[in-house]
Amino acid sequence: MISAEEVTREEFDEIARKSNISLPIEQSTYWIKYQSHISGRSQWRGQEGGGNLIFRNGDRVMALGVFLEFQTHGYRYLVCQHGPVWAGEYTVQDEENLARVLSGFVRKMDKSIVFARISLRDEIPQSAPLLSTVTYDSTVVVKLYKNPEEILAEMKPRGRRDVRKAGRECKAECSDETKLAYEDFSPYYPVMEETAKRDGFVPMPSKNYEEMLTILGYDHCRLFAAREEGKIRAWSIITLNSGLAVRYYAAMQSSAMRMHVTDKLLFTECCVLGEQGIGRYDLMGIGSDFSPTLKGLNEFKTKFSKDVEKVPPSRDIPIHKTFYSALRAAKKLKNKI
Repeated sequence: MISAEEVTREEFDEIARKSNISLPIEQSTYWIKYQSHISGRSQWRGQEGGGNLIFRNGDRVMALGVFLEFQTHGYRYLVCQHGPVWAGEYTVQDEENLARVLSGFVRKMDKSIVFARISLRDEIPQSAPLLSTVTYDSTVVVKLYKNPEEILAEMKPRGRRDVRKAGRECKAECSDETKLAYEDFSPYYPVMEETAKRDGFVPMPSKNYEEMLTILGYDHCRLFAAREEGKIRAWSIITLNSGLAVRYYAAMQSSAMRMHVTDKLLFTECCVLGEQGIGRYDLMGIGSDFSPTLKGLNEFKTKFSKDVEKVPPSRDIPIHKTFYSALRAAKKLKNKI
């Protein structure tokens, strides 16, 4: 019999430890605190007031996850980022059972939630493609070592060539500027604004990037930047947790695109993180048949590793199906217009 239970944060962490589950940063207390500072987001207030759910099959822990509440355009939904996290191997039937139990639990606890967004390996019948935002099922993870030559050896020949060319020709100086960004983030934000205008997306407010750095803290979040003659040409924000680094955000001036600045910056990040004992560096998502809109990222990211890793993409679990169908119809009409 599959069941869902809401527990305290202390119980949640203890169950994860006993079940040998390594939690991603998105399931951590510091991530929840950071997300709660973003307008329209908060930790879901279920029965126990924490949104920390444990899914069991009888006495055995199947999976666990922390659910955030998002509010937009007058409706509310839940998000479990990179979760629920499974304890060991699982089947399609397990995913279907979890989705069914989750739907019933949320409906019982909070009747106004429209849907829950979770990571699913399989396209189960209870789920639907994301109503909004883009997800991915493939990513590139660079293996890191303390010796830079070992990092280079893990790359494709094209990656090694471009990194070495950047080392010879790129005049930009790359370094960890986290502490400078703490003091004043304003010099960095215009680079993101330029990136967003060029690539066709809306950046978060400057305050969100600042709070990500300060709330997560130096142990869990860094900013690396490339400067030429003192001017910021490119930067990236990286999260750190349990030996894994993730390149969450990256920005670059258009004038620096042909200067191999990003190659030099990314390799600097690899070397610094590797020297500090970080073992893996996730470049966070590339395109595939599942997510074709991201294929423009592939040429740059795939050269840094010989392998592409599959990851469970996000999908929606409709709770109020009629309301969810209406939202999907409205979105379809808006896109058509």
